[in-house]
Amino acid sequence: MTSHQTTQTMKPATAAKKLGVYLEATPAEFQEGVVSRTELSALQADPPEWLQELRRNGPHPRPVVAAKLGISIAGLARGGVADALTTEQIDALKQDLPEWLQKERATQAEVRKESVRIKEKNAARGDRSR
Repeated sequence: MTSHQTTQTMKPATAAKKLGVYLEATPAEFQEGVVSRTELSALQADPPEWLQELRRNGPHPRPVVAAKLGISIAGLARGGVADALTTEQIDALKQDLPEWLQKERATQAEVRKESVRIKEKNAARGDRSR
Protein backbone atom coordinates (compact mmCIF):
# COMPACT_ATOMS: atom_id res chain seq x y z
CA MET A 1 0.00 0.00 0.00
CA THR A 2 1.45 3.33 -1.02
CA SER A 3 0.69 6.59 0.65
CA HIS A 4 -0.31 9.51 -1.50
CA GLN A 5 1.14 12.77 -0.39
CA THR A 6 -1.09 15.74 -1.12
CA THR A 7 0.45 19.02 -2.12
CA GLN A 8 0.06 21.69 0.52
CA THR A 9 -1.44 24.85 -0.89
CA MET A 10 -2.31 28.26 0.47
CA LYS A 11 -4.63 31.06 -0.45
CA PRO A 12 -3.16 33.90 -2.49
CA ALA A 13 -3.53 36.26 0.50
CA THR A 14 -1.34 33.99 2.63
CA ALA A 15 1.25 33.66 -0.13
CA ALA A 16 1.31 37.44 -0.66
CA LYS A 17 1.82 37.96 3.06
CA LYS A 18 4.72 35.49 3.09
CA LEU A 19 6.23 37.25 0.06
CA GLY A 20 5.76 40.68 1.68
CA VAL A 21 3.68 42.12 -1.14
CA TYR A 22 0.27 43.77 -1.41
CA LEU A 23 -2.17 41.18 -2.78
CA GLU A 24 -4.25 43.64 -4.82
CA ALA A 25 -1.12 44.67 -6.75
CA THR A 26 -0.21 41.12 -7.79
CA PRO A 27 -1.13 39.72 -11.22
CA ALA A 28 -4.67 38.38 -11.65
CA GLU A 29 -3.47 34.78 -12.11
CA PHE A 30 -1.72 34.98 -8.73
CA GLN A 31 -4.81 36.42 -7.02
CA GLU A 32 -7.22 33.90 -8.50
CA GLY A 33 -5.28 30.67 -8.00
CA VAL A 34 -3.81 28.77 -5.13
CA VAL A 35 -0.10 28.66 -4.38
CA SER A 36 1.68 25.46 -3.43
CA ARG A 37 4.60 25.44 -1.03
CA THR A 38 6.84 24.48 -3.95
CA GLU A 39 5.62 27.44 -6.00
CA LEU A 40 6.13 29.77 -3.02
CA SER A 41 9.68 28.51 -2.57
CA ALA A 42 10.34 29.05 -6.28
CA LEU A 43 8.96 32.61 -6.07
CA GLN A 44 11.19 33.34 -3.07
CA ALA A 45 14.30 31.78 -4.61
CA ASP A 46 13.95 33.28 -8.09
CA PRO A 47 11.38 36.10 -8.03
CA PRO A 48 9.81 36.96 -11.38
CA GLU A 49 9.94 40.55 -12.65
CA TRP A 50 6.48 41.46 -11.31
CA LEU A 51 7.50 40.37 -7.80
CA GLN A 52 10.81 42.24 -7.96
CA GLU A 53 8.97 45.36 -9.15
CA LEU A 54 6.40 45.13 -6.33
CA ARG A 55 9.11 44.70 -3.72
CA ARG A 56 11.07 47.61 -5.15
CA ASN A 57 8.31 50.16 -5.83
CA GLY A 58 5.15 48.88 -4.15
CA PRO A 59 2.43 49.40 -3.32
CA HIS A 60 3.56 47.83 -0.07
CA PRO A 61 1.34 46.19 2.58
CA ARG A 62 1.02 47.90 5.97
CA PRO A 63 3.64 45.75 7.78
CA VAL A 64 6.22 46.67 5.14
CA VAL A 65 5.21 50.35 5.22
CA ALA A 66 5.50 50.38 9.01
CA ALA A 67 8.93 48.75 8.89
CA LYS A 68 10.19 51.18 6.25
CA LEU A 69 8.99 54.12 8.36
CA GLY A 70 10.38 52.67 11.58
CA ILE A 71 7.04 52.57 13.38
CA SER A 72 4.41 50.03 14.39
CA ILE A 73 1.34 49.04 12.37
CA ALA A 74 -0.79 50.61 15.11
CA GLY A 75 1.26 53.79 14.65
CA LEU A 76 0.30 53.81 10.98
CA ALA A 77 -3.36 53.62 11.96
CA ARG A 78 -2.95 56.42 14.50
CA GLY A 79 -1.28 58.47 11.77
CA GLY A 80 -4.27 57.94 9.48
CA VAL A 81 -2.50 55.64 7.02
CA ALA A 82 -4.97 52.90 6.15
CA ASP A 83 -3.96 52.08 2.59
CA ALA A 84 -0.93 50.52 0.99
CA LEU A 85 1.78 53.01 0.04
CA THR A 86 4.31 53.05 -2.76
CA THR A 87 8.03 53.47 -2.13
CA GLU A 88 7.72 57.00 -3.52
CA GLN A 89 4.97 57.86 -1.01
CA ILE A 90 7.00 56.36 1.85
CA ASP A 91 10.06 58.37 0.81
CA ALA A 92 7.92 61.53 0.66
CA LEU A 93 6.69 60.88 4.22
CA LYS A 94 10.27 60.39 5.39
CA GLN A 95 11.24 63.64 3.69
CA ASP A 96 8.31 65.68 5.06
CA LEU A 97 8.50 64.02 8.48
CA PRO A 98 5.02 65.00 9.68
CA GLU A 99 4.46 65.47 13.40
CA TRP A 100 2.57 62.17 13.77
CA LEU A 101 5.50 60.26 12.21
CA GLN A 102 8.02 61.93 14.52
CA LYS A 103 5.85 61.04 17.51
CA GLU A 104 5.40 57.41 16.38
CA ARG A 105 9.13 57.01 15.78
CA ALA A 106 9.83 58.33 19.28
CA THR A 107 7.23 55.94 20.71
CA GLN A 108 8.77 53.02 18.81
CA ALA A 109 12.24 53.96 20.08
CA GLU A 110 10.93 53.95 23.67
CA VAL A 111 9.30 50.56 23.13
CA ARG A 112 12.56 49.12 21.81
CA LYS A 113 14.52 50.64 24.69
CA GLU A 114 12.08 49.18 27.22
CA SER A 115 12.26 45.76 25.54
CA VAL A 116 16.06 45.79 25.83
CA ARG A 117 15.82 46.85 29.48
CA ILE A 118 13.40 44.01 30.29
CA LYS A 119 15.50 41.49 28.40
CA GLU A 120 18.64 42.56 30.29
CA LYS A 121 16.76 42.48 33.60
CA ASN A 122 15.52 38.94 32.90
CA ALA A 123 18.99 37.84 31.81
CA ALA A 124 20.47 39.22 35.06
CA ARG A 125 17.77 37.50 37.05
CA GLY A 126 18.57 34.23 35.25
CA ASP A 127 22.28 34.59 36.03
CA ARG A 128 21.60 35.13 39.75
CA SER A 129 19.39 32.06 39.99
CA ARG A 130 22.19 29.74 38.91
